[in-house]
Amino acid sequence: MPEPRKDRVTQTEKKEWAFPFSEQDWLATPEAVRNFLLSLVASQAALEKRIEELEKKLNKNSSNSSKPPSSDDPYKEKPKKNKKTIKKKKRRKGYQQKMLEPTEVKNLKPEACICGNTKFDTTAPYYTHQVIELPEIQMEITHFVLHKGECPCCGKVNKAVIPQEHRTGFGPRLSAMIAQMAGNMGDSRSIIQDFCSSVLDFHISLGAIQKVIDRVSKAIKPHYETIGEEAREASVNYIDETSHRKNGKLEWLWVMANATVAFFMIHPKRSKKAFEALIEDWMGILVSDGYGVYQKWAGERQTRLAHLIRKATELSESKDPDIAKCGKWSKAELQRLCHMAHSPPTVGQWNTFYARLIRLISIYEDRKDDAGRFARRLLREIESLWTFLAEEGVDPTNNHAERMLRFAVLWRKRSYGTRSEKGDRWVERILSVRQTCRIRSKKTFPVLVDAMNAYFKEQTPDLAWISQV
Repeated sequence: MPEPRKDRVTQTEKKEWAFPFSEQDWLATPEAVRNFLLSLVASQAALEKRIEELEKKLNKNSSNSSKPPSSDDPYKEKPKKNKKTIKKKKRRKGYQQKMLEPTEVKNLKPEACICGNTKFDTTAPYYTHQVIELPEIQMEITHFVLHKGECPCCGKVNKAVIPQEHRTGFGPRLSAMIAQMAGNMGDSRSIIQDFCSSVLDFHISLGAIQKVIDRVSKAIKPHYETIGEEAREASVNYIDETSHRKNGKLEWLWVMANATVAFFMIHPKRSKKAFEALIEDWMGILVSDGYGVYQKWAGERQTRLAHLIRKATELSESKDPDIAKCGKWSKAELQRLCHMAHSPPTVGQWNTFYARLIRLISIYEDRKDDAGRFARRLLREIESLWTFLAEEGVDPTNNHAERMLRFAVLWRKRSYGTRSEKGDRWVERILSVRQTCRIRSKKTFPVLVDAMNAYFKEQTPDLAWISQV
């Protein structure tokens, strides 16, 4: 291959031309200097690209990535919205303290009038002031004194036996309270120990607390299995997953939630196998994010628009004007689609929106940058972008599953995960019971008390409330 002539600028040099001097000066420069300058230009381009990537990571927050709002910088001011675009928020309905059934009633009569009169012939109540106080806690402690005696017939010594429901040494209500603190509130064993000592005035060892939790875990196993059955019979399910640690090893906490129940499962993998273990034979409408396993779902699916909007927000903040334009356009269209959940579009509005979306994809899908990758992602998921418009009970976001996971994530951050297989099962079961009760507006403590009563008496607990619609 012949070498390029030294009396003119090559095509490569023209392409990378970034010097503040003319081509004549360039031609007069020695070849070794030329090559050095070209390598500097290439290095500068690589550094600028690297700086841009690092700035992207630095500027990530909850609005343009999957990072939680708690990770946002509290000292960084949020951009102020234009007053013209701010919509009036609906006024929240206030909560008023309910009047409870009184244990004592005291009638207060007027003492004296400003004129000096102290006698009132007739009075009528005009207001009731409620005072709530905690009574002095007196623990119920029962001693079972076991006797033994010698049989007068055969001489064998016979001993009394502790009743089955009292053999553990802790009653159903106390066991349920410990489970309430450990699972429903995420308190540590030492906090529970301190509460029992300072409030209930009795000492319990950390090992005894763990044994109580293990018993409660066994007691609510029927509830957990029933919740799983209910979840797999629903027509729509919101599914998501988050990381979980067992002895420092990475595992995954999965949730399958709908309008009636929330079912949790811990699995070593984030894979198709784990997904199939969660759903078993369920075939309904899946609401999820864009994880590859979900995209291969054979049935109907609604992709989470909030994830796509955050990605579009990230693109809109790019320094590249073409990528930023794609991000702003995509964000506007996806937000418009999301709003259709509350105000369904007319035929004309839908056709106009669809035409704009297809044009956006066709313009950017062949690009090899972030804009092209995002356009191709929209094209891949286009059939699952608007399932919520055709199917009742489907939301355009996966917020329901994320809300179910939120408590589990906070609990995991405080406790650093679990230490054993037994601990994984406890987390699965108590989270399923807790969040299902929250969905049903049902108190968890009475459910735990009933479960422990049934466990101690070797009976079947009340599970009818789980399947009630």
